[in-house]
Amino acid sequence: LRFTLIIAFFSVLLGLFLGILTSIIRDYYRETKKLKFLSKICDAYVYVIRGTPTILQLMILYYVVFKSSTLSPIIVGILAFGINSGAYVSEIFRAGFEGIDKGQREASKTLGLNYIRTMRYVIFPQALAKIFPALGNEIITLVKETSIAGYIGIVELIKAADIISSRTYDYFFPLVVSAIVYLLLTFILSKVMAYGEKRLNHGV
Repeated sequence: LRFTLIIAFFSVLLGLFLGILTSIIRDYYRETKKLKFLSKICDAYVYVIRGTPTILQLMILYYVVFKSSTLSPIIVGILAFGINSGAYVSEIFRAGFEGIDKGQREASKTLGLNYIRTMRYVIFPQALAKIFPALGNEIITLVKETSIAGYIGIVELIKAADIISSRTYDYFFPLVVSAIVYLLLTFILSKVMAYGEKRLNHGV
């Protein structure tokens, strides 16, 4: 459980960072036609990550990219899950940015606000409120996806259940306990995200 929580927590942070950065670069290019090269890199990143399985990305990072490295499997797992989540978070934010009425951007320009200030004070807060449920679903999905970390030797919940089952020949109890733990984690996350959504919608 400890490894599951560590990987999930830092993967969420990395995914949010990459997703927000990527979505802003793509939106900036769409609005100003600047940073075209960076925008194309972001497009390719999102396309490749969304088009390949998470487990494949995890194994490529561990067995190919960091094959000769002494990097901890936990860090590799965080990188893999964070990079994967970033692509989906980017698409969620992109949809949120594009869902804001264009008149608000035009009004911001009329008031003399540059792109950064417009994004910070006008677009981003509204987009966040709109996409919060989808963002919550992505975070919950990411937590559950950490269950494949055992493929690179990390003893997370599912791997631990598998080890116990192979020693005791009892698959029912370890797997059911793992399922209950995941249910509790997702329940807690759902409540936290619902509370955050309520606060955002009330403008608190």
